[in-house]
Amino acid sequence: MGVDILCLGEPMMEFNQQPDGSYRSGHGGDTANCAVAAARQGAQVGMLTHLGKDTFGDSFLQLWHSEGVDTSTVRQVVDAHTGIYFVTHGPDGHEFSYLRAGSAASRMTPADLPTDALAGTKILHVSGISQAISASCADTVFAAMQQVRAAGGMVSYDSNLRLKLWPLTRARAVTHAAMAECDIALPGMDDAEQLTGLSDPNAIADFYLNLGAKIVALTLGAAGSLVATPERRERVGGRKVKAVDATGAGDTFDGAFLARIAAGDDPFAAARYANAAAALATQEYGAIEPMPRRDAVEAFLAAGE
Repeated sequence: MGVDILCLGEPMMEFNQQPDGSYRSGHGGDTANCAVAAARQGAQVGMLTHLGKDTFGDSFLQLWHSEGVDTSTVRQVVDAHTGIYFVTHGPDGHEFSYLRAGSAASRMTPADLPTDALAGTKILHVSGISQAISASCADTVFAAMQQVRAAGGMVSYDSNLRLKLWPLTRARAVTHAAMAECDIALPGMDDAEQLTGLSDPNAIADFYLNLGAKIVALTLGAAGSLVATPERRERVGGRKVKAVDATGAGDTFDGAFLARIAAGDDPFAAARYANAAAALATQEYGAIEPMPRRDAVEAFLAAGE
């Protein structure tokens, strides 16, 4: 029996700068963050990746076991390391620095894909980062998407643009091709402006619908999200909180949104829920630790009604 959501990508150990200048360790990586966020909302979630056979890889396995994330499609390898990144904070927001070249996840190939697990997956979640870390990973993501869709499952794709990983021209070509093969498009506004050359949220939603996505949930930061299908669209307002760190907010939105889609919600209800979860995730430092659980999100939603 498969999972509701299977997340494919690179987990990374996080070292997040604190107000006193010290660094706090944690877990990160966009699709790995999404997996934990979805699991905390009650979804059945699995992770598909490679880790180094090292202390950081062991730490991820411990995290996923504690969060109820299935690790049957996770492999540790002895000849590559688990990736690392650092988060610093300044007047213009947070900035990332990476130590990921040659990581275990970046060496994945289509031959590494678990065909049976993909065939039993309800929703496969991947991202632009999953494809940007290496050419073989880009091919692996496309192959996984094709296998899931051939088996009747859905594909979710977050463009998650990182220009430190690849040039904009290649990012556009690859992410546009992936969006054409996905069912659920989860772009962020800043990324979408660079990838599409458009600045109007409705035009961006139309762009991704025209590529082939059936649902577009365009995240707009504190302003919430714009959700569009071929038949309907709605601006879903954000929830106000005292935000201190937006490191994992987009991934929290993705995980919460997909968890509610997997549970049977329509995309507009899913976005209202996901906006609330993402807002709550910005109130502490780090990617994983501040991610709320379902009871906290429901209480937050109820308090605002």
